[in-house]
Amino acid sequence: MRVLVIGSGGREHAIIWKLNQSKKCKEIFCAPGNAGISEIAKCVDIKATDVDGLLAFAKESDIDFTIIGPEDSLALGTADAFLEAGLKVYGPRRNAAIIESSKAFSKEFMKRHNIPTASYETFDEYEDALKYVKNGKFPCVIKADGLALGKGVIIANNETEAANALSEMMLNKKFGSAANSVVIEEFLVGTEVTVLAFCDGETIVPMASAQDYKKAQDGDLGLNTGGMGSYSPSYLYDEAMAKVCMETIFMPTIKNLKSEGRKFKGTLYFGLILTNEGPKVIEYNARFGDPETQVVLSRLDSDLLEIMLAVYEERLEPSMVSWKIQEAACLVLASGGYPENYEKGHAIEFGENLKNMQNITVFHAGTEFKGEKIVTNGGRVLGVVAISENIESARQDVYEAAKLINFEKMYYRKDIAKGVSRG
Repeated sequence: MRVLVIGSGGREHAIIWKLNQSKKCKEIFCAPGNAGISEIAKCVDIKATDVDGLLAFAKESDIDFTIIGPEDSLALGTADAFLEAGLKVYGPRRNAAIIESSKAFSKEFMKRHNIPTASYETFDEYEDALKYVKNGKFPCVIKADGLALGKGVIIANNETEAANALSEMMLNKKFGSAANSVVIEEFLVGTEVTVLAFCDGETIVPMASAQDYKKAQDGDLGLNTGGMGSYSPSYLYDEAMAKVCMETIFMPTIKNLKSEGRKFKGTLYFGLILTNEGPKVIEYNARFGDPETQVVLSRLDSDLLEIMLAVYEERLEPSMVSWKIQEAACLVLASGGYPENYEKGHAIEFGENLKNMQNITVFHAGTEFKGEKIVTNGGRVLGVVAISENIESARQDVYEAAKLINFEKMYYRKDIAKGVSRG
């Protein structure tokens, strides 16, 4: 099959890396791709948000199957356009992708269907939101309603921080139109876990659990980012917890999306928090997460293309999805200043010994070619993944590999997967 993957990040690199292992996959194209992706797929210079351009390319190039990576492409209705043109696609329609593209919708959806989540209020006016936080409890969580590349969430510890966050979001438009409305939630205490799931609208098959690190600095300090690292599995997410989540969160979500005429076909991301009252939903995403995808797909022991085709054809079965017993860790190498101001165009050096580390895979996120050199082209530049017998040994290998990579102002957290144990 001739396959098109839409996107340019570490998530898309991991998807393409896994698709390349499928016997069904003859040729892979990526729009727009990045320097690392170009080594294993043919990159085409079309933005992920150029729906018409993507559709025209798919038709002209006889693409058999298209996989949509980024949330903004899904929110624009790329899946709808492809399906209406009679083309096969992996990813939800726009009216189902709203589960991510509108925080207000997702909270109201969970409230309607008694899916456990934090209590909340939604505000369209700055003054109303400000009045609410002045009389509210702290800490609280303030979220931009729309898509903000994983950065539109602020945990406010007091009234001053809440007021500043609201001013930045609603008045200064730090996240553009994404914060025309905001959701203010209670702060939940517990351990966060990510569970991605394959969904064909009827059947849902959860993937291996993962844990990611959103804060920019060690000790979970600093600003929210798109993710600074991850590991899989989460030792806290055992079979008993998986059963509870399936009964109270996963199945109610997929069943009620369908009942509302929003049949979800693709990857549904459940951002969970394990509280003393049981698991609750922090957020939904309508696609693979980043950098969780890098560790989860590294552990997938099945043919990804076969699974995705089964999703499209609505014949998904749990038996199609199996996992390696090895565990994985991912370390994100970022540009200095991320997630705010950072420089681009710095040459990346990869040590020769990196090739000898058989259990290491380096996924590119923000890279491009400048002549024959690979240079930085984003805030999150690379995701280094190790797969090993346990998370601790994977962590050790990932940090050893990071020593062999260098670019100006490179930084990364030093505590990814630190202290993780089954005990």
